[in-house]
Amino acid sequence: MAEEIPAIAPDVPPTGAGCVDCDAAGGWWVHLRRCAACGHIGCCDSSPAQHASAHFRGSGHPIVQSYEPGEDWFWDYASEDYYAGPELAAPTSHPDDQPAPGPRGRVPQNWRELIH
Repeated sequence: MAEEIPAIAPDVPPTGAGCVDCDAAGGWWVHLRRCAACGHIGCCDSSPAQHASAHFRGSGHPIVQSYEPGEDWFWDYASEDYYAGPELAAPTSHPDDQPAPGPRGRVPQNWRELIH
């Protein structure tokens, strides 16, 4: 039997400074979300690839936290509502000097036309 991963694992660090799937494909994102169970950093649903919600559908991990500087809210994809979660392991956002949308150098000029 597979081990069940809790919805929130406060001690698990994030997987990086940006969307790991966009980085692997050379893509870009609008904003970032952090999986509260495994630390996976994915792009938001306004982003072209919507990797954070795809991670939920593929992994069953329902709760994410914003990975934007100054934001600490959680979202539960299963209930489609905000969630009150604990403080997660640092860092709690991408670097302050990383732009949104990002990453620097990969965002097309017409990015507003490409978002959801």
